[in-house]
Amino acid sequence: MGMLFSRVWGKLFASNKEYKIIIVGLAGAGKTTMLYQFQLGKAIPTKPTIGSNMEEIQNKNIKLQVWDLGGQESLRAVWSTYFTGTHGVIFVVDSTDKKSDLTSKMELFNLLIHEDLKQSVFLVMANKQDAKDAMNPAEIAEKLSLTEIKDHEWHIQACSALSGDGLQDGLDWLTDKILHLKF
Repeated sequence: MGMLFSRVWGKLFASNKEYKIIIVGLAGAGKTTMLYQFQLGKAIPTKPTIGSNMEEIQNKNIKLQVWDLGGQESLRAVWSTYFTGTHGVIFVVDSTDKKSDLTSKMELFNLLIHEDLKQSVFLVMANKQDAKDAMNPAEIAEKLSLTEIKDHEWHIQACSALSGDGLQDGLDWLTDKILHLKF
């Protein structure tokens, strides 16, 4: 009975508004694995994304339209075609990739200055924390100069897209911030 009441209550008071989220980051960072963890609650085998994937998910009774954009260098040039109407950005970093931190920083700051993302909330997901050689979130925050970001709400979250650890915490933070912004 309690479960039925919960579902009815959720449907009555769920938001009809849909919020757009983009998941971006360099190739191999774990964006698609993360998307399907959000959607299905489990990791599934993936291949490099050529173009984009989109899934609708619910979090905290709101609808999220989540776009996973391919991270290969040739695809990053067209990311901006997806930016219009974006409420939140999930920037995924491979915590084991110490060679690409400058490229990641450059791509992140290009997003931050883009006109279509001026009102967007930024969540940096420090992925692959389950690997023994992973940089911790503080190291990644320093390498990406996150403390220099003054004109956007942002947060860094340790996570593992394979196990799902940390993903819900990050998504909850993003959802809460989006709900409190005026778009």
